[in-house]
Amino acid sequence: MNNTKKVALAYSGGLDTSIIIPWLKENYGCQVVAVCGDIGQGGEELKGLRQKALKSGASEFYVEDMREEFVTQYLWPLVRSGGVYENKYLLGTSIARPLLAKRQAEVALRTGCDALSHGCTGKGNDQVRFELTYMAIAPELSVIAPWREWDIVSREDAIAYAAARNIPISQTTRKIYSRDRNIWHISHEGGALEDPANAAPDEIWMLTRSPREAPDKPGKVTIGFRKGSPVSVNGVELPAVKLLEKLNKIGGVHGIGRIDLVENRFVGMKSRGCYETPGGTLLMAAFRELEALTLDRNTLHYKQKLALDYAELVYNGFWFTPLRIALDGFFTSVSDVATGEVTLKLYKGNLEPVSRTSPNSLYSLDIASFTMGAEYDQKDARGFIKLNGLPIAVRAGLQSRKRGKKKK
Repeated sequence: MNNTKKVALAYSGGLDTSIIIPWLKENYGCQVVAVCGDIGQGGEELKGLRQKALKSGASEFYVEDMREEFVTQYLWPLVRSGGVYENKYLLGTSIARPLLAKRQAEVALRTGCDALSHGCTGKGNDQVRFELTYMAIAPELSVIAPWREWDIVSREDAIAYAAARNIPISQTTRKIYSRDRNIWHISHEGGALEDPANAAPDEIWMLTRSPREAPDKPGKVTIGFRKGSPVSVNGVELPAVKLLEKLNKIGGVHGIGRIDLVENRFVGMKSRGCYETPGGTLLMAAFRELEALTLDRNTLHYKQKLALDYAELVYNGFWFTPLRIALDGFFTSVSDVATGEVTLKLYKGNLEPVSRTSPNSLYSLDIASFTMGAEYDQKDARGFIKLNGLPIAVRAGLQSRKRGKKKK
């Protein structure tokens, strides 16, 4: 027997969560608390959301501004880690889910809910990210995942369900892309993108200009960092949220940050999506250049290995785990020297570094210059090569002796 009386729903106002409110009421006979987080998805997405949720049947609605927390406690650690999933994806949706789910669970506990619900499909990664977070924050609450229960099998079915109940939605059967947006990125999935043989339609892009329409004159941007955290753009210090918003505009104008990716989902299938991350692309590129100056070889190479693990942890939803916390401790420690400025040149979707400076730079012109100097005696290289090549020489000698015996 179902005893669920009050459910907190992760609410975005999109197609899935719009129909989940009446579905929960019809199938569970419960009150629904709609919980929304402002993580920089834009004013238009948040406009009228309270009225829409209440009109759809929610008994309570909560929206909280989490942009500062998202940028400083989630995105800046991601930048310091250098984590990129499968060489392309800057984890825009993945890294937002733990924060949204955490706040949803906190509101649920505060308002006396006995269950949590989300609009993630049974084929996607987000169900894992939300529910792993629920386990970390509110393990005593049950979870209702409508996409794993109802008989709706397509977005067309969901649209028909909404129409039958007069639920206002923006999706149509003609233009049926699924999008997720926050201050870091926007993702595009579904529709024509489901077939990887199809080129991404020009109409999908929203944050970035087409490189063909970007300025004919290259642009430049200088990004300043202090101990691994971005602090300035073009010499002007800015609060975290405003800094990222400014970089989004700069990158977007020059067509920076578009990717088209066939990725391996955690749940075991491949999917195709297109992502726009203009400001994030600039930050990640600039930080890599700064680290090239400030980290020694062994630390840099070891950090690159850990970045792969970190990206996978974030992608798979293991944010609230001891390993992720420990890795962040490592990245924070090694980024203590990451102070300085990097200038990037931007041109029609491409970027390249043109300047790197840091008070902690390990680059020595006296040593690196082709001009002979006292700091580096080139004769020392002979012994260095000989010692490093000793195992090679021993092995070669052994093989030579074996060949000699065979000839006899």
